[in-house]
Amino acid sequence: MFTKILIANRGEIACRVIATARKMGIRTVAVYSEADREARHVALADEAVLLGPAPSRESYLVADKIIAACKATGAQAVHPGYGFLSENEDFAKRCEEEGIAFIGPKHYSIAAMGDKIASKKLANEAKVNTIPGYNDAIESAEKAVEIAKGIGYPVMIKASAGGGGKGLRVAFNDKEAFEGFTSCRNEARNSFGDDRVFIEKYVEEPRHIEIQVLGDAHGNVLYLNERECSIQRRHQKVIEEAPSPFISDATRKAMGEQAVALAKAVKYQSAGTVEFVVGKDQSFYFLEMNTRLQVEHPVTECITGLDLVEMMIRVAAGEKLPLTQADVKREGWAIECRINAEDPFRNFLPSTGRLVRFQTPEQTMFQSDTTRLQGVRVDTGVTEGGEIPMFYDSMIAKLIVHGRDRNEAIAKMREALNGFVIRGISSNIPFQAALLAHPKFVTGDFNTGFIAEHYGKGFRAEDVPHSDPNFLVALAAFVRRKSRERAATMSGQLPGYDVKVGEEYTVIELGHEGQHRYIDVHVDDYPSKHGVAVIQVEGKRYAIESHSRLNDIRITGNVNGQPFTAQIERGTLKNPLALQVQHNGTRIETLVVSRRMADLHKLMPYKAPPDLSRFVLSPMPGLLVDVAVQPGQKVQAGERVAVIEAMKMENVLFAAQDGVVKKVVAGKGESLTVDQVIVEFE
Repeated sequence: MFTKILIANRGEIACRVIATARKMGIRTVAVYSEADREARHVALADEAVLLGPAPSRESYLVADKIIAACKATGAQAVHPGYGFLSENEDFAKRCEEEGIAFIGPKHYSIAAMGDKIASKKLANEAKVNTIPGYNDAIESAEKAVEIAKGIGYPVMIKASAGGGGKGLRVAFNDKEAFEGFTSCRNEARNSFGDDRVFIEKYVEEPRHIEIQVLGDAHGNVLYLNERECSIQRRHQKVIEEAPSPFISDATRKAMGEQAVALAKAVKYQSAGTVEFVVGKDQSFYFLEMNTRLQVEHPVTECITGLDLVEMMIRVAAGEKLPLTQADVKREGWAIECRINAEDPFRNFLPSTGRLVRFQTPEQTMFQSDTTRLQGVRVDTGVTEGGEIPMFYDSMIAKLIVHGRDRNEAIAKMREALNGFVIRGISSNIPFQAALLAHPKFVTGDFNTGFIAEHYGKGFRAEDVPHSDPNFLVALAAFVRRKSRERAATMSGQLPGYDVKVGEEYTVIELGHEGQHRYIDVHVDDYPSKHGVAVIQVEGKRYAIESHSRLNDIRITGNVNGQPFTAQIERGTLKNPLALQVQHNGTRIETLVVSRRMADLHKLMPYKAPPDLSRFVLSPMPGLLVDVAVQPGQKVQAGERVAVIEAMKMENVLFAAQDGVVKKVVAGKGESLTVDQVIVEFE
């Protein structure tokens, strides 16, 4: 067994590998860029080596620097995590040549599965179901149309070297096939330096289901059940679960056996994933094989009780798999939510900056420890006060729950999201809460088009309906009442000017453009019992008991005998006197005042915000990589104005209306903040 390994990655996956290595008594070496000097994975590792500047092409993607770090520290093996160099056959081969064990498959297995066209041919030879299609590179758009007609619409046009949704189009007719082929080829050339494109049948109402496989150097290969990954936004997974609520035992067995056959065909050693598209009739077809550990591996660890990172390390050290197919368990139900630094209410724009508050829900399951299941686990690479840099992907954390069945897992996840505190940057937690509450998700009736179908026009606060909105009103009144009680006990108050606690309040739910809701509430206290009050809201009674401190953001307690976790903040950017209440993805901003103050508040005129239509503002923090206009230029609505790069994504800003450029305020190469002015129009 190795005594020291280097983790050629960053963030939560680097921390994940360190946890297992520590359990196994293996010392670890972290690598980091200038942007990650204070990162959590650097602090956790036994040693750390600086690779270079923040951009990954100058640090995490430079194989020479990683090999040099191995030699300098005496690391005998490299775990590549996922992303970066994890599926780079040249890097895997180079490690082998330098006498460094690569904790992953052999380079020839990566090569065989890394090319989508070659992998489909291999799958056919291994008698794995493949989608009907044309698997050779297509030379022209005219030929693409001819092939598409032969297969039958709809068809999917894909770049051979594609990934992450780039170089992929669906065509329903000749025109879309012609244009889609041209776009795919251009995208593939620009993104991957490989413009080969192929066409295959598009499976309608498809599910994305993947089989986890595990192989060793002695010819043994197992499948560790499946993961349901159909909840995707723009081809990026959002929620994953194991097992799938859709497939039958017979389909699971058939998919697992085909995945094993494919892994054996490429002499696969390590953990890997065979991805399938599954039709509504449970017909399934091979998509691709990911020759690395997957982001969503924890849900498989929950239902099987296996530490996949440990398995990878043991296989790389030459050990045999410690179990047979008959030993593989499938117990309970696990769900993973990817918590990303993005603002769902602003079209999921990246959100970078400092994590002012970062408090995870209470954990009862932990990385590398598969003895404690049926609980909550958080995999993260960040800490409170840390920075979310613009140079890497947007994932802050992975929230994983394990329950006895799917309904219990959903309930645990909703409660865990309620207790996940993230401030300083925006996160997609409200969106995750909405997905988990959606009736079709709850019943398991969804496919890969679920988010596009239900949230195709974006995500709004109204898309998170609360089952009992007056509970949030009652909670605001409860917190305000408790703070008044505390204030009333302070000594030294002048007679006649002392704080009156009161029982009658009005909760003003602040709305947009002065459209407020006024709710009269009555509060009855229990003088003999601390932390308890009964709030009457519109004829409904809420008996709330909570012993959380008044200055806590996250408060827990019981309402009418049922446990709850919610988040309360005092003071917002818009109103320092407001109480912001958040529960089950719904957030309201309130003022809790006396009845007289509420009457006066109704008389306050609405002050409209300033007109910013003459400005092009940066919708996110990022790097201004291009300004496409200059002073005096006439610009039409929809014309490209600027390009901002953040979290590996380019975001193009367009003019909202016709106009003439008065001034270019921000320059190319400048780092922008949210709402910073880039261009001003006359």
